[in-house]
Amino acid sequence: MNIAIVGATGNVGRKILEVLEKKNFRVDNLHLLASTKSLGSSLNFKGKDIKIELLEDFDFSKVDLTFFSAGGGISEKFAPKAAKNSIVVDNSSFFRMDPEVPLIVPQVNPNDMKNIPKNIIANPNCSTAQLVIVLKPLHDLFKKESYLGELI
Repeated sequence: MNIAIVGATGNVGRKILEVLEKKNFRVDNLHLLASTKSLGSSLNFKGKDIKIELLEDFDFSKVDLTFFSAGGGISEKFAPKAAKNSIVVDNSSFFRMDPEVPLIVPQVNPNDMKNIPKNIIANPNCSTAQLVIVLKPLHDLFKKESYLGELI
């Protein structure tokens, strides 16, 4: 799989890189994208130094999956461009309320990934994601109870 990480030099971008490596995710080509401030630097992935590429010049037809972790303004401007060629996972708040963009927590609603009209997947903020992961088993256990069902 060919992957791009937008905001690769930030904390979240580096964490995505770390998780991909730790989970031994199959990556054929990895593109680390950032602003001119990071251009020329590199990050290590599986023992290989990968140079940072400039986001503004990147050709998203090179990738199958793009992670965005550079803030809402960057997602607003570049995620639709990336989504013409790849599936986008957006970590910003920009697409969270878009009715055509599924809000996904894989441990809670993975089936919602079957319908991605804009090729963009949003995720909730970090505290919400953790909370719904804990609440999901309770919801499954008590889903016949109307009150808890309305909360989740």
